[in-house]
Amino acid sequence: MKATEVPAIAGAHLFEPTPYTDERGSFCRTFDAEVVRSVGLDPDAFVQDSLSRSVKGVLRGMHLRSGAGEAKLVRCSYGRVFDVVVDLRADSPTYLGRAFFELSGETQATLYVPAGCAHGFQALTGPADVSYRIDRPHDPSEDVTIAFDDPDLAIPWPLPVTSVSRRDQEAPSLADVLKRLGR
Repeated sequence: MKATEVPAIAGAHLFEPTPYTDERGSFCRTFDAEVVRSVGLDPDAFVQDSLSRSVKGVLRGMHLRSGAGEAKLVRCSYGRVFDVVVDLRADSPTYLGRAFFELSGETQATLYVPAGCAHGFQALTGPADVSYRIDRPHDPSEDVTIAFDDPDLAIPWPLPVTSVSRRDQEAPSLADVLKRLGR
């Protein structure tokens, strides 16, 4: 497994496994505590795993948590997604930086999203399964959502959006969220 820094988002990393393929199919390690530790992260800090399944065109995001934030490892275990991270940490050298990835079940790459960054994705296939490994128990009172189509974010979503949650549909602008968070 190889770990690569994400230049546009300070502290973010992409973990790319080494798949073994033969006539039976494939096998790969999707999490390795030693590799995670080698980039300065505590592998034991992750306390919750979740999974979402989306149909093609579904958009989930842009989400983050207030308070201490929430760091997460994100992986597309089946299908393909266009994944987005936006750095909203006011003290970060990459503040307001954006990074885009295609995550897929073919590569099983895992993206580390630091606390304080907004995250979202769009399913490029149907279905697309996304696994999350989160470093804090979920607290709905800390949920923050930013409009996925905010012109200040200018995210180049690759497909027409077929469906979003009501929460994502009614999300405030980036400027409003930054004001509310005091950034």
